Amino acid sequence: MRGKILSYIQKNFPLIPRPFKKIADDLGLTEDEVIKIVSYEKEANVIRQISAIFDTKRLGYKSTLAAFMIDKEDIDEAASIINSHPGVSHNYERDHDFNIWFTLAVPPDSKLGLEKTLEILAKLTKAKDFIMLPTIKMFKISVKLDVEGSGSKKEKVQKTRYKNIKLNKLHQKIIRYAQEDIEIVNTPFLNMVEKIGIDYDTFFDTLKELLESGVMRRYACILNHRRAGFNANAMVAWDIDETKAEAMGKKAAKFYAVSHCYLRPKYPNWPYNLFTMCHGKTEDETNSVIRAISEEIEYKSYRALYSTREFKKVRIKYFTDDIIKWENALDKGLIS
Repeated sequence: MRGKILSYIQKNFPLIPRPFKKIADDLGLTEDEVIKIVSYEKEANVIRQISAIFDTKRLGYKSTLAAFMIDKEDIDEAASIINSHPGVSHNYERDHDFNIWFTLAVPPDSKLGLEKTLEILAKLTKAKDFIMLPTIKMFKISVKLDVEGSGSKKEKVQKTRYKNIKLNKLHQKIIRYAQEDIEIVNTPFLNMVEKIGIDYDTFFDTLKELLESGVMRRYACILNHRRAGFNANAMVAWDIDETKAEAMGKKAAKFYAVSHCYLRPKYPNWPYNLFTMCHGKTEDETNSVIRAISEEIEYKSYRALYSTREFKKVRIKYFTDDIIKWENALDKGLIS
């Protein structure tokens, strides 16, 4: 039953006043049983967070994947410097000359902007080289770990049509609260609603509007991969012919074990343009997924980069002044 609950809340968490009762009713349990299991998994750090997941680009932020080439003896210090930036959500060490990989986002009112921020981080960390890998095309972003062991290899990736929306102050206020982790209690949204000063209907209607506009990707549970038993997580970079890249990306995205699939730029020192994040409980399991993908797509070569250390994995705090404070601290020489 643990697996069924974790699978359920990874997909779409019920946006109603008593979501755990809905989960319980659907799975034939009591509300208290669901809360007890979810609480246990949260305390064991199998569940990282249950919150809204927002689309950085649709919020007006600019973002990129970046890779730094750092001397081994400087890796820990470099990771600490990179982690200090509030716009860094993921930061990993990987087995490659480009050994630190992280995601960076900056808001529309950033004084430095994305490229300048990356250049400054490269200088502060004494990076010997770095590459900037923004998204050209996104084929899939959906982290749903197969905790039930269903063995399904493929899934349908649906293309969604989004409604246009102009974010107002209420949207921004709700986003600030909805991005926070919920309490595992009967009425987890009550505290948010009271702090914002609105009723449940306004809160849930606004979240629905954000979902329909694509600003909110989903409201769901995010698992700690390793604590959930997925110890072999590989970022696989493929060298794909530019004329076939979109078709190959769509094929790779169908694999259930692939959580992220993006098309990114190539460079003379980095010939790979299609990126797939593959998850498995063992390297053999993950490698079998990589082999299956390799048998279905056309490619020139590929590199499977396993994460050897996780330096940071958090959600970016949108519509806060954290990044501006970091930039101001940099101006004052407080970050070095």
